[in-house]
Amino acid sequence: MSRIGDLAAGLYKGEISFDFVGRARQWYIVSAVLLILSLSALFVNSLTFGVEFEGGSVLTVSTEDCSVEEARDAAADALGSEIVPIVTELNSTSGRSLRVQTEALTGAQTADVEDALADVCEVATATDISTQVIGPSWGEQITQKALTGLVVFLVAIVIYLSVMFEWRMAVGALVALFHDVFITVGIYALVGFEVTPATVIGVLTILGYSLYDTVVVFDKVKENTKGLAGGSRMTYSEAANLAVNQTLVRSINTSVVGLLPVAALLFVGAYVLGAGTLKDLALALFVGIAVGTYSSIFIATPVVAQLKEREPAMQALSKRVAARRGSRGGAAPTASRPTASAGETAEEGSEVAAGPVATQTKPRPSSGPRNQPKRSKKRKRR
Repeated sequence: MSRIGDLAAGLYKGEISFDFVGRARQWYIVSAVLLILSLSALFVNSLTFGVEFEGGSVLTVSTEDCSVEEARDAAADALGSEIVPIVTELNSTSGRSLRVQTEALTGAQTADVEDALADVCEVATATDISTQVIGPSWGEQITQKALTGLVVFLVAIVIYLSVMFEWRMAVGALVALFHDVFITVGIYALVGFEVTPATVIGVLTILGYSLYDTVVVFDKVKENTKGLAGGSRMTYSEAANLAVNQTLVRSINTSVVGLLPVAALLFVGAYVLGAGTLKDLALALFVGIAVGTYSSIFIATPVVAQLKEREPAMQALSKRVAARRGSRGGAAPTASRPTASAGETAEEGSEVAAGPVATQTKPRPSSGPRNQPKRSKKRKRR
């Protein structure tokens, strides 16, 4: 723990520094590879939308002994090879149940599936099997509401960041948010998880989490760059990189604390306890928190620094910083006194030559042997 504390103190004071902003091109390459893989997964596998978005029939069987494979085979035999059912296991306080999801079924097909599930799971059709039909119009409404919520969220973020900070930080935050969303959606397509309303909730949650971490870094950047353009101590990129280093340990600690319960929700809840409905939400949260922490450190701040360095004031600042460091590196300047210009040197020389004599101390007469004869002559005259 002491080493972590020493590391945090060194990063905050600037004694230890990682060049996040200066190596922005490397981070962009890593992000580009991840985005290409995500887009490839979307085109190859595509997303598997749940019944809430595409519509269909959902049959829920309350059973303790029937397995997922047995229910899937029974439903597939009843429907034939044209329709492939999706069966998930649900665990709750009321007991264990199986959720059979298919395309929209007719009344006769629904009755056949109910009878097949009742036989294999040894339950009574009327009491232990519930059937729900979801039309595609309801799924379209859910999709429209999700997109509307996302657009409103992004507009609110742009307005807030532009007012509290500046528009360049709003651009950097949006780039990081789109980066997080694309990678999360690509992983969803890669692993084949269903996209459900819980997934949408998880995506909106990770957008808020990623934005929170980004705003913390931006606030430190704003603090470090306040009044920076009027001096020549460091460039904007260096001040932004210092801010990232100062908030690095905090971002990592926050992410680890957030990932631990989400990991328990994903691995323990979904796979060990069999709560299948949790994995859609947990996967989005787990991937989003990890990618959001990465983007707030390696993407958002370097984008802002590159946009700021294009300003004339920041370019002039960079030149002054380079000139100051170049003068310090020469042989003429000293550490205690800056090097004067040619005009200043001439003025100093003229002041020394024509300075008031009263300020100069007159030499005292020495008591050597040459002065003693003079004193003896004066005595004789008197």
